Amino acid sequence: MERAAVIHNPDNQFFYSTDRDTFTVKLMVKAGDAAFVALHYRDKYIPVDKMDTRGTVPMRRAAGDGLHDYYEARLGVNMLCVRYFFEIRDRAGQTVYYGNYAFYEAEPGQIEEMFDCPQLSREEERYEAPAWAGGKVVYQIFVDRFAADEELPPREWYRQELNHLHSLHGSLRGITEKIPWLKELGVDVLYLTPIFRANTTHKYDTVDYMQIDPDFGTGEDLEELTETAHAAGMYVVLDAVFNHTSRDFFAFQDLQEHQENSRYRDWYYVDEFPVRGEIMPSYRSFSYYGGMPKLNCRNPEVREYIFGVVEYWTRECHVDGWRLDVADEIGRDFWREFRRRVRAVNPRVLIVGEIWHFNGSYLEGDQWDGVMNYHFTDAVKGFLLDKNLTAAAFGERLAFVRGRLKKEAIPCLWNLIDSHDTARFLTQAGEDKALLKLAAAIQLLLPGMPMIYYGDEVGMTGEKGSGCRRGMLWETERQDGELLSYYKKLLDIRRRYPAVGTGEAEWMPWEGADRVLSWRFNLENGEEMRVLLNAGEEPFSAGALTGKRDLLGECEFTGMAQPFSCHVLV
Repeated sequence: MERAAVIHNPDNQFFYSTDRDTFTVKLMVKAGDAAFVALHYRDKYIPVDKMDTRGTVPMRRAAGDGLHDYYEARLGVNMLCVRYFFEIRDRAGQTVYYGNYAFYEAEPGQIEEMFDCPQLSREEERYEAPAWAGGKVVYQIFVDRFAADEELPPREWYRQELNHLHSLHGSLRGITEKIPWLKELGVDVLYLTPIFRANTTHKYDTVDYMQIDPDFGTGEDLEELTETAHAAGMYVVLDAVFNHTSRDFFAFQDLQEHQENSRYRDWYYVDEFPVRGEIMPSYRSFSYYGGMPKLNCRNPEVREYIFGVVEYWTRECHVDGWRLDVADEIGRDFWREFRRRVRAVNPRVLIVGEIWHFNGSYLEGDQWDGVMNYHFTDAVKGFLLDKNLTAAAFGERLAFVRGRLKKEAIPCLWNLIDSHDTARFLTQAGEDKALLKLAAAIQLLLPGMPMIYYGDEVGMTGEKGSGCRRGMLWETERQDGELLSYYKKLLDIRRRYPAVGTGEAEWMPWEGADRVLSWRFNLENGEEMRVLLNAGEEPFSAGALTGKRDLLGECEFTGMAQPFSCHVLV
């Protein structure tokens, strides 16, 4: 047994509350090392000779990423403090015990040899996302380019050459008018890119957080949108751009005018005066671009201003959530206070951070509910496009996330295959629709909150930058109707079988089949669902599944998966 690979910390990541008197306990060991793992526990304060509070719970292997296996146990207990240790038996039959960061050949008997967890304080740290959110389907809307409430000539709406100043006059009212279409598609959450007053069409350079950009409408239009969405059983999430502002934001304008004498000098990070520069400016900025100076979110005045903004729009227009732009470049203490303040207005608000790498520490229960899951994006690209991941390696990439995160956080991960910051998936795939259909199946048939970028479902293409932000294809003759029907089928399956969104996917690898993905769900009726996806160029025989009903193909499965096909079998 590789003892250096045995990992556990008595913290909110490895020993966490899921309900009152209910906990999940986790242990990491080297992949393939353990044949049996158990959790032993007892009360810290009550001597065994007074009352025997000792107990043992077998642990199950919840995930394996090729390097580590992740074991979990569900523990029901009511104690002030829990003392505990682990029993690990390797495949050669040898047993060791692990407690308080030390290994023992015999079962520990002294509480000083065990890990410690104070129950009540750990329950106060519980991860709790809004009950409505887990497994819901998100639809990202680039507001200027999605739908206008006035008729535009096709040559204007569908123009190919665009930049960040070209307006196509998309609006909030235009989105409201399309809610019946979005409902029929099968989406649940409308995520809008920034809508506050700014100089560009992307609106990530905020000039005034308290005003809806006149290009998009008014506060009344936002309220109408949220009310219409709620009436349709849908939710609205806004983009929170608090890492930086425009240079035309009132505080930075004052800073430019009064320089070191400005009362707002500490609202930003100024390296030297006078403030100057477009590229590599004399102040900190987003991506070194001087047009987006970085706010100092440690400043109490800045915090109070931002929290006031969020409280206002959440309260007045009944916003259901906030997606946090460049979220990992703002300190964690800010996000903890952000959570407290917005949840005081509405305890059901969803908080999702933009982060381009894996970092599960944001999802411990005190900061965010979910993240934009680019770890998922990279895995899908690696398997389908770059082909540098085998089916087994793809499963291990996702198992890494399952093992490292709280199980309860998985349903709130925004699983995306592209966004306004990337080339569209269909473009990355060389406009091979079969690859997009496979990517959509992976995205929509796994737990989490799949985020569809507007227009993917009708076959939109476009390079990174303005190319991926063109006008939505609305005329039927411009849409890929077959692709749209495919998306609707996937979304209908997801709706009819809730386990797909919030259950647990168990990977079922096929020996020697490097281009075939397979996973299963336990359904509420006691039956199982199997997803079989062949990304290879040759037919794949899965005879053991012959005769099952294929929900996607609407037929009986013959046992043969054709190249670039997906089958949802019950």
